[in-house]
Amino acid sequence: MTAFDVRPTLNAPDDDPYLWLEDIEGERALAWTASQSARTLENFGGTQFERDRAPLTAIFDHPDKIPLITRRGQYLYNFWQDARNPRGLWRRTTLAAYMKADPQWEVLLDLDALAVSHGEDWIWGGASIEPERREKAVLRGSRGGSDAVVHREFDLGTLSFVADGFNLAEAKGGISWLDPDTLLLSSALGDGMATRSGYARTVRLWKRGADPLTAPVIFETGSESLSVSGYLDRTVESKRLWFIEKPAYFEKIVRIGNRSGPKVEIDLPRDAWWNGFDDWLAVKPRKPWTVGGTTYAADALIGISLSSFMAGERGFVALFEPGERRSLQSFFWNNGELIISYLVNLVPRFETFTPRRQEWTRRALDTVPGRGTVNLWSLDAQLHETNGEILVWAQDPITPPQLLLFDLDAAPPLSASVILKRNPENFDASGLMVTRHEAVSIDGEMIPYTQVGPANGTGDAPVHLTAYGGFGISRLPHYNSSLGKLWLERGGTCVVANIRGGGEFGTRWHEAGRREGKRLTHDDFAAVAADLVRRGITRPRRIAAEGGSNGGLLIANILTRYPERFGALFCTVPLIDMRRYTRLLAGASWIDEYGDPDKPEDWTFLKEISAYHAAMPGQPYPPILLATTKRDDRVHPGHARKMAAKLQALGYPAYFYGPGAGGHGYGKDNRERAAFIALGTNFLRSAIGWQDDRVR
Repeated sequence: MTAFDVRPTLNAPDDDPYLWLEDIEGERALAWTASQSARTLENFGGTQFERDRAPLTAIFDHPDKIPLITRRGQYLYNFWQDARNPRGLWRRTTLAAYMKADPQWEVLLDLDALAVSHGEDWIWGGASIEPERREKAVLRGSRGGSDAVVHREFDLGTLSFVADGFNLAEAKGGISWLDPDTLLLSSALGDGMATRSGYARTVRLWKRGADPLTAPVIFETGSESLSVSGYLDRTVESKRLWFIEKPAYFEKIVRIGNRSGPKVEIDLPRDAWWNGFDDWLAVKPRKPWTVGGTTYAADALIGISLSSFMAGERGFVALFEPGERRSLQSFFWNNGELIISYLVNLVPRFETFTPRRQEWTRRALDTVPGRGTVNLWSLDAQLHETNGEILVWAQDPITPPQLLLFDLDAAPPLSASVILKRNPENFDASGLMVTRHEAVSIDGEMIPYTQVGPANGTGDAPVHLTAYGGFGISRLPHYNSSLGKLWLERGGTCVVANIRGGGEFGTRWHEAGRREGKRLTHDDFAAVAADLVRRGITRPRRIAAEGGSNGGLLIANILTRYPERFGALFCTVPLIDMRRYTRLLAGASWIDEYGDPDKPEDWTFLKEISAYHAAMPGQPYPPILLATTKRDDRVHPGHARKMAAKLQALGYPAYFYGPGAGGHGYGKDNRERAAFIALGTNFLRSAIGWQDDRVR
């Protein structure tokens, strides 16, 4: 214990002796954070940590890694970080140049030089290029990686900032170009402009030369809503404006209007996903939806003419029908065609639809890779500029990613994918096998998981187990260079679990692990750990588990609910205190996922997953490392700080690490990210007693 430790009371849920650790910049809290981080580095930051950080940094900085691209007009834009440019370069080239082995890039902005000249801890936050003339862009810069950003207008001709341009002080939110001299501003900047969750409450019409704080508000919502935003739809001649209000995380109210504000609300279910192009609308209801005399299942995809829908027609065309293990993952428009991605028992499939008044033409994308984990998106950033070219990102746990170009409009055989770039092999995968298994959870549900490791187990394998299980996000196995280098290459086994709360099997899978069901996601994870032991792969003491953000909530609950099934836990940027989470930074935006602790009926089930309150003395808790960053303005760093302090006061082997930069992530550059990962991995290996000869 340190001088800052206070013995906790364990009475009412609001008795919290560690509230002072929620003071992010408080002198006492910062001193505690520095002391704890130093202690963790002293224990796990020695020679092996240095030996691990170096190869990881080299992997992240590798000159042959794939530069991810987005096309705007004639140029492909990329943000690049390496050893010489740790903060990064914003640069561009052409598609013809990019397809060469060693493309030439035009550097637009050197972020390292900018940080030095400004004396600021700048982290790249992205760019929005004006789409008509493409002479200007509004760049987003984050201090230390926070979600709140500073906006600055940038001249793409002179490669300099516009002194009197569209410049905005630090705040959460963003902009959307209407024309070269007008923006839609959705920002929390200004008195009364933020929602309870800290996001934009208004949409303002910001004209060049005007004060953004006095720009006229053309749309607003109440402070209890999550956020509002707006954008110009250039796929139609009328250039309609869409206004999006999010009353809650899984709800949207959609309106169409003009520069004076929204005029008409679109009569769609609030919890439906939707996407439009020109006069066409694709809709995925989250719950069964009866419309026009027909009931469409949850997660079905249906299409209709938008103008007809606005005129009162409800004759949707059914495009996709979900199944027990057949779930739609995404859909987007490209050059008037709708591209859908779905999983059949976790195997990727892709199709396109060409809309017609009576029937939409369907085509399977058979030449897109159909194994491993595959993602598709448009090459062009602007929807109205898409021309049928899409990018394909394909990988599996032992095969590095490839970036392919696929032309939807080209005639066969030209419609086949063309490989643009391949990532290097960052670890030795020889002898590794990828297998799929299923564990039986507490209620009988079968929980899939993917195992990567040596073909012949000994029953004592050092296992790294991870999952996410929240917000309907699918967690599919991918080529993880960090774990490949620091775990698999050294003889270990890695496992990714598809626990409930995710979106792998659609809304039913998510709903089962939401609110009252969140407990089940933790039961699922523990069931996978038990199944690994049952199958003779390992024993509990050798299982190391890791999770971040919502996955950090998972790991904290594994500590308090299933400690006997794990040997070590790495809990990063986590939610843990579910009594106060809605009062901390963006926490109120997640009430849809977890519940509202201020409602007694919700606290009844939330207290069961609030590991901060559930932790008690005399339990067989395994060693745990809790890590966060001071600049995380999404999930409050107080969660990890307080949990570490309480566990230490109770006498448990709990450690804390809290670097200054990184936001809701692991660092501002590749070296910092490598250090965060290497430290956590070294802790896990040490805690499970893994002393393989290759780990020295």
